Amino acid sequence: MQLATWNVNSLKVRLPQVLAWLANNPVDALCLQETKLEDHNFPRSEIEAAGYHVAFAGQKTYNGVAILSKHEIDDVQVNLPNLEDEQKRLLACTIAGVRVICAYFPNGQSLDSDKYQYKLHWLAALQDWLKVELNKYAAVALLGDYNIAPEDRDVHDPKAWEGQVLVSPPEREAFQNLLSMGMQDSFRAFEQADKSFTWWDYRMNGFKRNLGLRIDHILLSPALAERCSQCVIDVTPRHNERPSDHTPVIATLN
Repeated sequence: MQLATWNVNSLKVRLPQVLAWLANNPVDALCLQETKLEDHNFPRSEIEAAGYHVAFAGQKTYNGVAILSKHEIDDVQVNLPNLEDEQKRLLACTIAGVRVICAYFPNGQSLDSDKYQYKLHWLAALQDWLKVELNKYAAVALLGDYNIAPEDRDVHDPKAWEGQVLVSPPEREAFQNLLSMGMQDSFRAFEQADKSFTWWDYRMNGFKRNLGLRIDHILLSPALAERCSQCVIDVTPRHNERPSDHTPVIATLN
């Protein structure tokens, strides 16, 4: 079984790229973030024609999440049940016995912003809810754009990023709290090349210069971590014309 995550930064723009990627990488489930589509505009027919079931929750211009699956999708939940929030940031469902959670974590904007406090509040609610999910399901996968680079090795220039969102101590502590609950960072379970990133700024030739961050993650519960044989970052889509600023991450489960 293969699980993947990809912040597509507008599914309307990137749909052909997503379909082409799935044709070459027929993963069992693909979690998408920043679809930026209201539900009535979601390209359900195109995705189903490619052989995938789909669940989605979106809004105009911002946010939006979707899960594409080769298997039946059951027990769908939209957003955190313990947080009143109009932003469509989380989608959970059960696929072939695995509780798959697709999440688009808040960015936070800046440390002195109200959006940063919202991010910390959202992270706390996620942690509380995930404890409940882990008690209900043995096999849990939390995939998405976390907007958190967990360690300095996940940042191309830690000194330049010091004091900014995505790397602040409270955000990193929230990430570690997820690990302390038994979740495992599947990418770090294996030896990886230095300077492995999942996001590069469009500006200043960020991708060509590999000025990136690793902020897209697949965390697995212990039962799934035992089955994980590989986790890779696929940088190929970042070479596309008009690419997303993120690229997919794929975990393989035996």
